[in-house]
Amino acid sequence: MTTNVITVYPDTSLQFIAKRLIENRISAVPVVEMDGRLVGIVSEGDLMRRPESSTERHSSWWLFLLASPEETARNYVKAHGNHASDVMTRHVVTVNEDTSIQEVAETLEKHRIKRVPVMSGHKLVGIISRANVIRGLAAQRTVTESIIDDRTIKASVEKALSEAGVRRTFLDVIVSGGVVTLWGMVETLEEKQAVRVAAEMAPGATTVLDHVSIMSPIIRPMMWAE
Repeated sequence: MTTNVITVYPDTSLQFIAKRLIENRISAVPVVEMDGRLVGIVSEGDLMRRPESSTERHSSWWLFLLASPEETARNYVKAHGNHASDVMTRHVVTVNEDTSIQEVAETLEKHRIKRVPVMSGHKLVGIISRANVIRGLAAQRTVTESIIDDRTIKASVEKALSEAGVRRTFLDVIVSGGVVTLWGMVETLEEKQAVRVAAEMAPGATTVLDHVSIMSPIIRPMMWAE
């Protein structure tokens, strides 16, 4: 997560918020009270549809008639207000500092959001974006793969070859220090590609050396003859 979180206060102007978003190349800022309590979040989407940029959205007359007075007033404030408290999302989805990366990813997907504040009790301690999650998952995969032994890697490659329907009579898979070396012959280009992919996708494989060749149509009948 990002721990150096840029925050704003409820009375911060939208012009100032827009400037901070641009300067720091971020897409949202949490809104906190003076005591650090999280009360909302303002995203770049909340700054869209504004009259000053001629992007204000105008509802059709029948939707206007169906809307409650509270909803109409709320939409007006969001479109014309000039402070964070006017446009911010108040019901903020958050996670705890001990939430796993997988759970964070599920939270982002479930609520269709791009980032989520990280809380320690009532205190904001960080923010996690989709990019943070991807980097975290990649790091976890690297750590996991680093402890997989060569025998397990080879077994994984051979299992994948069987699933791909590749005949292994003239194939040899050698694994040493996480490096997978492929030797032998296959009948078609598609099989050769399947062998390479099976090796590349094996957990723990760091490098794949492909020395597999394709049989000549002339020798195929002899190679498979009983």
